[in-house]
Amino acid sequence: MVTEIARFTAQPGKEDDLREGLTQAIAVFHRDPNCHGITLRQCVEEPNVFLYQIEWESLELHHAFRASPLFAEYRSHITGYFQEPVDLRHYETLA
Repeated sequence: MVTEIARFTAQPGKEDDLREGLTQAIAVFHRDPNCHGITLRQCVEEPNVFLYQIEWESLELHHAFRASPLFAEYRSHITGYFQEPVDLRHYETLA
């Protein structure tokens, strides 16, 4: 199992749009059988910053999602609302 942490920074004035898009996109991730859970968080100190925490079966299967039509569908919910690049990292549980 691999945990993806994706940090999004909303474009100025687009915080509500990004939050709504990220919330709607959760359903897209749930349609991928290799996604075992997803959490969306908004930063308290910086309300324009959002985090996705996504549990994937493996890094390779996450990359397969990124190459699938589901990825384009997911991006359609958030395109134009965040500053590039998204800070994206993958983690393995050690303890």
